[in-house]
Amino acid sequence: MSVLAYNLGNLWRRLVLPKRIDTWSLTSLQQRLVKTGARLVKHARYYWLFLAESHLTRRLFGAMLQRIWALPVPAG
Repeated sequence: MSVLAYNLGNLWRRLVLPKRIDTWSLTSLQQRLVKTGARLVKHARYYWLFLAESHLTRRLFGAMLQRIWALPVPAG
């Protein structure tokens, strides 16, 4: 499991993270991005994701989502 998590972290760092934080170590990524507290609130027609104040800002989260959506979809 740890090898899988390490490889996933490296893949995430190379493909998704903006240039200003792509040099963070995997430990820093885990502590600053993955372990961010959040609350998901469901309303009648939509969901709100409230993130705790930390290193993961709205702009950084949006940039990461845009990079994920821009990744090519594997054929097959």
